[in-house]
Amino acid sequence: MWKANRITQLLELQIPLIQGPFGGGLSSVTLAATVSQAGGLGSFGAHHLMPTEIVATATAIRRYTDRPFALNLWIPPHDAASPADVQRGAELLAPYYRELGLTPPELPQSDYWPDYGEQVAAILEARPAVFSFVYGIPEPAILAACRQRGIRTLGTATTVAEALALQDAGVDAVVATGFEAGGHRVSFMEQPERCLTGSLALIPNVRDALTVPVVAAGGIADGRGMAAAMLLGADAVQMGTAFLACQESNASPIHRRMLFSDRAASTGLSRAFSGRLARGIRNRFMDTMEDQQGIPGYPLQTWLTRPLKQAAQQQDDPEYLALWAGQATPLLRHRQAEVLINTLVSDCRKNLPATLRD
Repeated sequence: MWKANRITQLLELQIPLIQGPFGGGLSSVTLAATVSQAGGLGSFGAHHLMPTEIVATATAIRRYTDRPFALNLWIPPHDAASPADVQRGAELLAPYYRELGLTPPELPQSDYWPDYGEQVAAILEARPAVFSFVYGIPEPAILAACRQRGIRTLGTATTVAEALALQDAGVDAVVATGFEAGGHRVSFMEQPERCLTGSLALIPNVRDALTVPVVAAGGIADGRGMAAAMLLGADAVQMGTAFLACQESNASPIHRRMLFSDRAASTGLSRAFSGRLARGIRNRFMDTMEDQQGIPGYPLQTWLTRPLKQAAQQQDDPEYLALWAGQATPLLRHRQAEVLINTLVSDCRKNLPATLRD
């Protein structure tokens, strides 16, 4: 009964579990395929990929599984950046470049980021079972094109108002993500700093407001959390950090190591790494940038901080890395996706009322 509900039927899943779509190169074909093959919905964050790479990624996933999977995009893909933003961003980071002995990066060309329209065309060509998206709602023509091709649509909301807007637009299901979640806060109707409702309050409020299936996300890392979310009204659960910690993800060894460290208990929200508000493990760069004003938007800030991150990786230094992680990170126990999934299913069933277990 708990495995057979509206979301599993809609997305043709065997278990109501979705792997969060990591961005910034953290997604992997292996992880997405493993989750899908196990009966959940594997996801691949494609917002940084060129159109040809999106099609190639879908092809690669299909080499490992014939089960449904999702490709994810950001809407819109980037923030506007003026010459003043560029100068201010470079000035903010100059002390860090000097400290690490780095040369500031050359400013990117205007076409250094993939074209969103071309990315969408690639999604339609690739025809994943699910097109998921964050930071907004695709145009009606895009949603119609998905329906014509049998592609289910999954939008993400941080407030009830956003969830209703997604439903009104005609998406098939909505992810309600609480502020406990790791990675970027994907608000699109207000500034994310004003959309920090926790999952415990957000999930039932969204459930009561919508008629379409609801997926819970944010602060869920084990079977207890999965069961709790479903008792609050969710049809399925999306987990990010728990899967990011698995060896099948594309997280760096130092990132994965930090997820299992004592420091994972302290996370914070910051725009320092990417220009958009995101939750990660606190480190020196996040703390020293905390009170800085005028941080450029995305992806300019990502471009400007890239040398710092590259140097930190080479030096095995976590203090300049974007260590995305949710507040439930201390609950992580498993480093293999298949083991994690089996444990989640078993523990979720144990924590559900007897009437929902089978």
